[in-house]
Order: sequence, then C-alpha cells, then structure tokens
Amino acid sequence: MGGEQGWTRPARPRRPVRTSLLLGGFAILLCLVGAAGLGAWNVQVVTGASGPVRQTADGFLRELSAGEVEQAYERLCARARERWSEVGFTGWVRTPPVVSGYEIQRVSVRTKAGRPVGEVAVRLTREGGAGEQRVLSVVKEDGGWRVCGDPF
Repeated sequence: MGGEQGWTRPARPRRPVRTSLLLGGFAILLCLVGAAGLGAWNVQVVTGASGPVRQTADGFLRELSAGEVEQAYERLCARARERWSEVGFTGWVRTPPVVSGYEIQRVSVRTKAGRPVGEVAVRLTREGGAGEQRVLSVVKEDGGWRVCGDPF
C-alpha cells in the first residue's frame, strides 16, 4: 500500500488586484511629487524675477526722464529695436511733452508659454504736469530683462 503522503502547504492565492493598486498608488504619488516640485520651481522663478523686472523698468524710465535716450534704447528688446530705429525712438521720445518723472505703481511677473514675462504699471509725469498711466512689458532676453513693446 502506498505510503501516506506527507503534508504539503496549500498554494498561496495570487493577488493581482492588490499589486496593481499598490503600483497605481505609487505612480500617483510620484506624479504628485513631480507636480509639486514643478509648481514650487515656477513660484520661485516668478517671485525671484520681480526685483530685476522693477530694476529694468526703473533704469529705463530714469534714463528717459534724464534725457539719456540712447542708453534707454539699449534697454529695449530685440523686437522693439527692430520696430524702432534709434533715431526714430529718440525723435518719438523727445517729442513734447517729454517725460519728466515717473512712479512705479505695480510690478507683476507671470509665465507665458513657460517663459517669465513682467508687467510694470507706471504713472508718467510729462512736462507741464500732465500725468498718464502706462504699462511696460518686460521680457527675459539674452540672460537679462528688457523693456518690450511700445512704452509710449
């Protein structure tokens, strides 16, 4: 007669659902960490850029109000310099009433298509005391910030 079979451990049931849930949870956690890191980087870029944006606009407006139009022209972005020649820009800026003072009211920086873009709201004072509101667009170009668009 055959010998009695020894005891064997029963086969362990497979748990594919549990493994899938565990891997799915890990993937979601990884995505959340990545999104948080990207968001923190974006906030850091935007908040760290407001100082240089303000300095660029301040330098540009200071040079304009002091009559140093050639130096102000150098602060324009390439697109604005393509649109305005230095002679044309100088003639336009020196047309009365010229800017005699300014006050920076607000600086904001945001990202547009993954690139930081600044806007500076200013109150310009013209000769004779007339004032007007303007918004200067400031963009990152060649490693620095430049005034872009038509400031006047």
